[in-house]
Parts: sequence; C-alpha cells; structure tokens
Amino acid sequence: MPGRCDLLRWIIPAGVLTGSGPLAEVPAPLVALLTDGTLAQITLEGEAVVTRLGSGRTWPEEGARVRTALHAALDDPAGWITGTGTASHDDDAELFGVAQEVLAGEVGEFARSHGGSIDLVEVRDGVVTVRLGGACHGCPASWFTLHQRLERRLRRRHPGLREVRNAASPVSLFGRLYDSRGASA
Repeated sequence: MPGRCDLLRWIIPAGVLTGSGPLAEVPAPLVALLTDGTLAQITLEGEAVVTRLGSGRTWPEEGARVRTALHAALDDPAGWITGTGTASHDDDAELFGVAQEVLAGEVGEFARSHGGSIDLVEVRDGVVTVRLGGACHGCPASWFTLHQRLERRLRRRHPGLREVRNAASPVSLFGRLYDSRGASA
C-alpha cells in the first residue's frame, strides 16, 4: 500500500471469516506475533485480513512468519473476535475524512476535467456512498472511475473500506442490477 509500507492486505477465501473491523481476539499463532511486536495491529475486512507491522519490522524479514501464522490461525475461525464499542463509528468518521480528501484531490480533479463531479453522500459501516454529477452521471466509464480511481485510493489510505457505491444508480459497482426493493434482477 503506497505510503503505508507497514500494511499488508491478505485475501482469504470467501466465507472463512465473518465481520469486519479491528479484532479484540485472534487465534494463538497471531497472538504470538502481536506479543513479540512483529505485528502492531490486525484488522478483519470481509474477505481480507489487514496486518500492520510493528515498529522497525519489514516485510522481507517478517513476511514468511506472518504468512505461516495467518494460515495456522485461519484453521481456527472461532478464535477471530471483532472489537466492540465505538470503533465502527470512529472508523467511519476517519474514512469520511479520507474520502473528502481523495475527492478534493486527484480523483475529484479527474472528474472535473471531464465535466463531471463526484460528491460524497455518506459513510456508514465502511461503505462510502457517492453521487455522480455532470458528465459523470450516466457515463459508461463511471464504474471504472469509481472502482479504479476512487476505491483503490481510498483502500490504500483506509484498509477498512468495504465498498464504494453510487447513490444515484440502480446498478452496484459490481455490475448487478437491482430492482426498487433491492432484490437482484
């Protein structure tokens, strides 16, 4: 992740773990890495586990150890317990600020250079909802702009991002058409 070489996002098979956010408890193989300072933080992100290295650690030195511990820990899905309290709200507030910065910067400039706009509507439970305006509204390339430009930059700066949605579109960013009740068509 550019600017955050201490973070690594490990993609895991669908359905192995549920939930998202910082973890209150992890299986023993990962506890050992947190205890000895190899890892500073572990966050669950749907189908990914985001790990942050401890101070002074590098991926070339520690990557194999972390991978081995992660594989062992995935054999104990009950040992992964997400945190509780206001962390989700705080995380959304942080993500909202990051989204504002990204939209005010290069991604927003890109949309404006093509006669369009991307406005931040809300951030809830790790989902960023935006509204496309001007030339972006209805543009066939808007999915690419949202996914390749906005979502990637947000994910680099905030690994807790779950999804980016277009508020004005009945089509999700993943190409599924939904009817007015939210059912897949």
